[in-house]
Amino acid sequence: MITFGTITGGTPYAGTTYANIFALECLLQDTDGSAVYQMTGTVANPSWSTIGAGAAGATGYTGYTGPTGYTGFTGYTGPAGATGYTGYTGPTGYTGPAGATSATGATGPTGPTG
Repeated sequence: MITFGTITGGTPYAGTTYANIFALECLLQDTDGSAVYQMTGTVANPSWSTIGAGAAGATGYTGYTGPTGYTGFTGYTGPAGATGYTGYTGPTGYTGPAGATSATGATGPTGPTG
């Protein structure tokens, strides 16, 4: 029968399925240092109580932050577009016919004789 041993990850196995494995005064220590368990049941029906628990370890430092990644290059600017053609100039307008000649005016009266 086991009288002292180690376990990993939590409360040891308990219940009649594990009869005759653990001694009446068995102690088990969790390998991560979180607790020590004492058998409080019977050899035929083991159960466990925590009799000590270790303090949680210090939190490690924050890891190194890597450098900022590479900024890509500016994309290619295409050539300027073509200038469109000058629009069509229409034909010169039609010059109309010459106007009618007016009639000669009447002759005025003869002036006084001096």
